[in-house]
Amino acid sequence: MTHLDAFTSRLDFGLDDFQRRACEALEAGHGVLVCAPTGAGKTIVGEFAVHLALAGGTKCFYTTPIKALSNQKYADLVAVHGHESVGLLTGDSSINPDAPIVVMTTEVVRNMIYAESRALDGLSHVVMDEVHFLADRFRGAVWEEVILHLEPSVRVVSLSATVSNAEEFGDWIQTVRGDTSVIVDEHRPVPLSQHMLVGNRLFDLFDPADRDPERRTGARPRVNPDLKRQIRHRILLAEDDREARGRGRRSGAPRHRGGRGAVLSRPHMVGVLDREGLLPAIDFIFSRAGCDAALSQCLRSGLSLLAPEEAAAVDEVVDRHLSDLSPGDADVLGVDEWREGLRRGLAAHHAGLLPMFRHAVEELFVKGLVKMVFATETLALGINMPARSVVLERLVKYNGESHVDLTPGEYTQLTGRAGRRGIDVEGHAVVVWTPEVVPEEVAGLAGARTFPLRSSFSPEYNMAVNLLDRLGLDGARELLHRSFAQFQADRSVVGQARKLHESQRALRRLDAELARAAEARGLEPGGGEDAEPYEGFLGYITLREDIRRRERDLKYRKRIHTEDAIVADLAALKRGHVIAVPVGRHRGLAVVVEPATQAADPKPLVVTEDAWCGRVALRDFVNPPEVLGNMRLPKNADRRTGRGRRDLASALRSTGIEMPRGRSKKRSDAADDPELRALRRTLREHPAHQLDNGDELFRLAERRNRLLRDIVNAERAIGERTSTLGITFDHIVGVLTELGYLEKVRDASESTGHTMRVTDAGRVLSRIYSESDLVVTECIRAGVWEELSPSDLAAVVAALVFESRRDSYGGIDTMPGSRSLREALGATVDIWNRVTAVEARHRVTPTREPDTGFSLAVATWASGRSLTEALVLAGERGQLLSPGDFVRWNRQVIDLLEQIRLCVGTDTRLGGTARAAVKAIRRGVVAAELG
Repeated sequence: MTHLDAFTSRLDFGLDDFQRRACEALEAGHGVLVCAPTGAGKTIVGEFAVHLALAGGTKCFYTTPIKALSNQKYADLVAVHGHESVGLLTGDSSINPDAPIVVMTTEVVRNMIYAESRALDGLSHVVMDEVHFLADRFRGAVWEEVILHLEPSVRVVSLSATVSNAEEFGDWIQTVRGDTSVIVDEHRPVPLSQHMLVGNRLFDLFDPADRDPERRTGARPRVNPDLKRQIRHRILLAEDDREARGRGRRSGAPRHRGGRGAVLSRPHMVGVLDREGLLPAIDFIFSRAGCDAALSQCLRSGLSLLAPEEAAAVDEVVDRHLSDLSPGDADVLGVDEWREGLRRGLAAHHAGLLPMFRHAVEELFVKGLVKMVFATETLALGINMPARSVVLERLVKYNGESHVDLTPGEYTQLTGRAGRRGIDVEGHAVVVWTPEVVPEEVAGLAGARTFPLRSSFSPEYNMAVNLLDRLGLDGARELLHRSFAQFQADRSVVGQARKLHESQRALRRLDAELARAAEARGLEPGGGEDAEPYEGFLGYITLREDIRRRERDLKYRKRIHTEDAIVADLAALKRGHVIAVPVGRHRGLAVVVEPATQAADPKPLVVTEDAWCGRVALRDFVNPPEVLGNMRLPKNADRRTGRGRRDLASALRSTGIEMPRGRSKKRSDAADDPELRALRRTLREHPAHQLDNGDELFRLAERRNRLLRDIVNAERAIGERTSTLGITFDHIVGVLTELGYLEKVRDASESTGHTMRVTDAGRVLSRIYSESDLVVTECIRAGVWEELSPSDLAAVVAALVFESRRDSYGGIDTMPGSRSLREALGATVDIWNRVTAVEARHRVTPTREPDTGFSLAVATWASGRSLTEALVLAGERGQLLSPGDFVRWNRQVIDLLEQIRLCVGTDTRLGGTARAAVKAIRRGVVAAELG
């Protein structure tokens, strides 16, 4: 019996073809990349890797991108293999870490590799669930680091959503890992039907007549004509309602809300889904506040989806999840209202909720005791909550910077939750119609099933010191060249390289044609490597280009000189100076009533002789403004009223000062330039100068110039794309060397004759895994945190991990608190300023500025104060910070405090303070969540 036979014998279902092929490849000793839709059962392949490791007496690490997935997979594997065989390692949990099977977040594996942990001994398989996370711009590099650094003997099992460039990704893994089988399956095990909800009517998105591909008239199904008719009808009704309301307002009739084109309320929407048999459902709303508001709206309506006996079962699950929560914290967290929603089969799910709340919702949803969940898109990231239906109320989301349209990949990821394998015959994706939603655009999203995977790999400080310490300078650069980012860059220039090659071939053919034509006219072709400057016809063309280039350069210099003179003269104008405005609607005399305040971009305020008042700037002048005279102005000249401006204009006209007539012609710079005169003389004396400008030779020369420009542009594009990673790495090495984390030492084995040695300070940096790793290490070296109390240390560390939402940044000047805390924060910001100055010199993206938005809250919490006080202090614009965010930020503070403790040692003063700070934070609701 094979290992696969033994594995499948305990399953109560058969394997799909792609699962069997992947497992067979794994048993044959290959690594595998499996790309399949959400819900297709990719994790079976990962579980088979676990089975192989246990059967062979080796180890398997099962990695996930987020802690919630790690916890879920840990529970799944414990249920099969028992507690003694399975461990868990996340940022804040450590359970049985020496077990043969350990579930962990991907960062934990990366840290083990850099620390050369003994836990890697005996490792045979690493499962990388949701490996498409390597496209994440904040954390994606970790996946590439792990894939690149793992020993060649380790079999990597990469599980990914369906991506359009799976073959390219597979080629890269095969290049860096060796023998890897790529298994791609785009078939959904549960078919997905696409719908649109227009008012209280549900329509198929696609024409039912096109369901059979053989009967379609085009490559893709058409949009349902009944849906389009209904949308047009509702738009006309809405316009009629608006016109009627307009007439009613004019006639004094009372105004009423709503209308026949109005969007359906959420309680009615849930009712329609229930009527159509589409529950349980997940309604994706791209806002935490929107999720909570949707739930409140349904609760106020009296909507209930559960029978009394089901509500009792809900209470049992809720009580179990909240067993560690104190009564006081339960009141603050609004447990009663949350429980009431669950008892009616309704819930919200987003990162602002405490994890214990989210886990309860997930368990109840899987058990069928929650029928409707209003969720943010984080629910789509691998959490095991399949539904019969997925609802999308909008096709636009906020990405942290602006509102953007959903991509086909995001649409596929979200709607992939629809359809429960073994339960539903088909899943349902429902887009709620609003006037800005066009059904053809929805059809485009639904039809584009996949998205390309793009690397986000880029060198960082911690990565650089770890690479240099383990691999040396050449080895570090070689690893960067093996990254997926470089692989894609090299692939992306294949087209450019092909164009470059074709242009170079065309240039050689054209040069031969041009040489024959020149010889026929008694001219040397020129252009050879040994030719004199400007020799032959090609030399003549080069000479003409050099003359044009010199003329452009002189013209540009004159324009810059003139602009500088205009700026200087505008900045020098005084109150009462009379000048001429030479262009524009208000051309004529003007008197300065308020001088410019900025020397770099001066904009003095003037009143013109046609009584216009406004600011003039560089764009209003062709030549520097000349002071034509002075005008005495009253101390409080009235320029704000029309009458006051007219009086000033009249006084200006009566001064007798006149506009300059004509312009003094100045000899051009080109006429006086000796280099240009010499070039023009050479041009006149050249044998080719006698040719007619319409000669065929000039047409060939123009084609040659275009080809040369294409070649230069292609070479520049190739150079920029293929060297970006190396340049970034060199800049980072420059920063680290200047600050003393690296030092140059001679090493004959390196290609440059030297390498970079990691100093003691660099070894501290190598153990700090934070976005602000360099600032943290500089603060440790400077000793600015040595005298702090545990609560104050927590506050300072919080400033280096916390990031305010949107535009509510909290700087050092907004920070209340003790004098010692303010001084420590001030010293930390000073160090950040010094670091960013060094980064600017080396052209490295600056480290994010410390943000004190959470500092006072964590200090208050670590001092033993209540949860309510801490949530209020952490709030923004009078709003409480959500409990889920409060726990999440505390977790990150604890994580960085632990890193600091391990770097400096618990026996040091700072290490002891860090340990005490962790203990002070880990209480109440934080302790209940972190375990």
